[in-house]
Amino acid sequence: MSEVIKIKKGLDIRLAGKAEKVFGKTALPRLFAVKPIDFHGVVPKMVLKEGAPVKAGTVLFYDKKQPDVKFVSPVSGTLKSINRGERRRILEVIVESDGKDEFVDYGSVNLKELNRESVVERLLESGAWPYIRQRPYDVIANSADKPKAIFISGFDSSPLAPDLEFLLTGKEEAFKDGIEVLKKLSPEIHIGTNSETASKIYNNVKGVKTHKFKGPHPAGNVGIQIHHIMPINKGEVIWVVQPQEVLSIGALFTQGKHDFSRVIALTGSEVKTRSYLRYRLGASVSEMLKDNLNSDTNLRVISGNVLTGDHIESDGFVGFYHSQVTVIPEGDEYEFMGWLKPGFDKFSVSRTFFSWLFPGKEYRLNANMHGGERALVVSGEYDKVLPMDILPEFLIKAILVEDIDKMEQLGIYEVTEEDLALCEFVCTSKLEIQKILRRGIELMIKELS
Repeated sequence: MSEVIKIKKGLDIRLAGKAEKVFGKTALPRLFAVKPIDFHGVVPKMVLKEGAPVKAGTVLFYDKKQPDVKFVSPVSGTLKSINRGERRRILEVIVESDGKDEFVDYGSVNLKELNRESVVERLLESGAWPYIRQRPYDVIANSADKPKAIFISGFDSSPLAPDLEFLLTGKEEAFKDGIEVLKKLSPEIHIGTNSETASKIYNNVKGVKTHKFKGPHPAGNVGIQIHHIMPINKGEVIWVVQPQEVLSIGALFTQGKHDFSRVIALTGSEVKTRSYLRYRLGASVSEMLKDNLNSDTNLRVISGNVLTGDHIESDGFVGFYHSQVTVIPEGDEYEFMGWLKPGFDKFSVSRTFFSWLFPGKEYRLNANMHGGERALVVSGEYDKVLPMDILPEFLIKAILVEDIDKMEQLGIYEVTEEDLALCEFVCTSKLEIQKILRRGIELMIKELS
């Protein structure tokens, strides 16, 4: 039995609105989207024009920087529109489903006969390669690299996070198939598990190393797990994959088609019926939210969790890497001299409000920042929520002044946005820490490429 790795630093934000462990029913929407903005560093080049017919698995666009990396349609139907932003940047490629579910057939294979070259070739050809991301930098992996290991976080500790083992229940064999494929890409597969639950899925997978973690968020972040098991040094590469993506990778080889099915947790205090939904990658959230929201307030719909997710419209689309949709109050109403009140209903990291007297209470929090941006002061508050042997405040300062050497010394190879999301949450300076970190990462890629 592996030793339990105890995470002491961190913070569990006790939000109201966790999904019940039941599968709800909802109709699949007509519209689906693949969003280039979901992929760091990708410069899309369209293959098809608006109005073109597609099957599930038809290539929509590829990355100009890595032409072998393709992005495909999750459904059969018609390429309805290509939505662009400033400077004609492609934001969304929208496909309208015809309901026929016609797939591009790649043919099934015997997993024992696979080699690394054939696995890489099929993953690239089918558009499944973007499931594999690399650390450092949290970008789509380079197929020419040979990583030290592949890491999979088997649980999610973020606010209102879905129970990943519940999502995988009944799909144990499909998960094992995906692992067998990934073994062809790396000599080591590591899976981080929650020590507080007895895993019937991960512990029965042969040929992998499992590690038990205990502690508050961000214990479930794959970056935190990598830091405690196999820290990344300059020049090293580790690949990461999410559990539901492992299922898709396995099905690609055993069934011969790219499986775009996903289970989405519908969460948040403003959702009437919170449950798990069987959906499709890139689906519009319109159907799942229809007649299912508290309409008495202005709401914020988030693809993902409240710390790292993306703000979308009520008819927007689920992000490529997201297994959760969250709805909370926008928080655009203001409370006169609210700081004078005892704050029994306000979550506080410190003891500013008397809510600390109720350690098990859940809160209906909103998106209000409660203040504006101000000077960055080194106070040690980031260190309390980041279980890594780095100095996050000094790293942020090094990024702001674009000091490459300092950024390297202070651990930029180890972190991505999700790892510093709690630092942003507790930041009294109200800095957009995640955006600052991404600017630093982009600078590193530009200077060291």
